[in-house]
Amino acid sequence: MHAVHDPGDSAAIDEAVRGACQSGGKSLNEVAVDALADGLGLGDGDVVRRDLSDVVGRAEGPGRGAALAAQDRVDEGLFK
Repeated sequence: MHAVHDPGDSAAIDEAVRGACQSGGKSLNEVAVDALADGLGLGDGDVVRRDLSDVVGRAEGPGRGAALAAQDRVDEGLFK
């Protein structure tokens, strides 16, 4: 499993978490732990997952090579 946090999303994440705190009457830590549990499939709610196996490996066209190469590029700015 691999995820990269985009620092540009920080304000949106902060706003969503604080909104969830207010609407749910929970602390920031409670909301964060609930979100982690949901993301790991351990939460109380049903998490909608999408199965993309029907499209895996089907990409074709003139931009395919460039798109695949871009996936291997490391953005050093994300790790500073």
